[in-house]
Amino acid sequence: MKTIPVILDGDPGHDDAIAWVFAKASPQMDILAVTSVAGNQTIEKTTFNARRICTLLGIDAPVAKGAHHPVTALPVTAGNWHGESGLDGPAMPAPCPLSDLPAADLMAQVIAGSKEPVTIISTGPLTNTALLLMLHPEVKGNIERISIMGGGITHGNWTPAAEFNIFEDPEAAWKVFHSGIPITMSGLDVTEKAIIRPSDFPRIRGVGNQVAEITAGWLEFFYRYPMAIGYDGAPVHDPCAVLTLLHPEIFTLREYYVDIELEGQYTRGATVADFRGGSTAEPNAVCAMDIDRDRYIDLLVEALHAYDGWEVEI
Repeated sequence: MKTIPVILDGDPGHDDAIAWVFAKASPQMDILAVTSVAGNQTIEKTTFNARRICTLLGIDAPVAKGAHHPVTALPVTAGNWHGESGLDGPAMPAPCPLSDLPAADLMAQVIAGSKEPVTIISTGPLTNTALLLMLHPEVKGNIERISIMGGGITHGNWTPAAEFNIFEDPEAAWKVFHSGIPITMSGLDVTEKAIIRPSDFPRIRGVGNQVAEITAGWLEFFYRYPMAIGYDGAPVHDPCAVLTLLHPEIFTLREYYVDIELEGQYTRGATVADFRGGSTAEPNAVCAMDIDRDRYIDLLVEALHAYDGWEVEI
């Protein structure tokens, strides 16, 4: 089994946290660094959450605070989904230490020092990754792939056209999608099918360890807002950016050329895909379009069992 060196970059966030549950549980992933970005909540809150998640899961990697705001725009937060802290719900352990380096610099350091090309898993706005490419272009050749949760080829969620992570920083997304680095995109087309329903919660809690109990609590909180707007479960988006790397067989994947709308009055932040194949540009993204939901739940339960016997003080 080939090990995948990864950087976890996100704005946790309940679904970021569950994505990191999958990443740490997998013996196939070597987590080199964790970086936070403003998005679901302010950078202070997402960084604090990232540090607490690392303690909970036993992620032994440097953690760096990332961008406070998008490249050019004003920040937007999603407290309606994730609560005042960005990770409301169960009590959490104390945070792990914070690196002195800013996120882009830590990313560059670990990529430059890795013997194998590094994959960036980005489950928040793409600000940190864009800054990495702008400030440290010398490391681009040692980036294997960028796997993102973001966008939606057919629709948005923050606006009718734009998904939250891309809407938050379209200029950063444009930089990443035009970088030439291979991209795997898990957009709303697939992530809104990655539904975890209340009927699944007892099975998750029934794994019986501390991480499973907290994960069930995250889901119970995260379900409240989607339930109020008509979902039949919690669309747990971000794990798709991990699982497309570990278990591509559970996804329907399509290659498209995807660009980012920067200026539209109603469409800023939209991810626009060429379904026709008529673009002069080659496909720049592998796009997940469907998922085996039952297998998704099975894989979560399997991942949670990796924490059997692991417990931290809360």
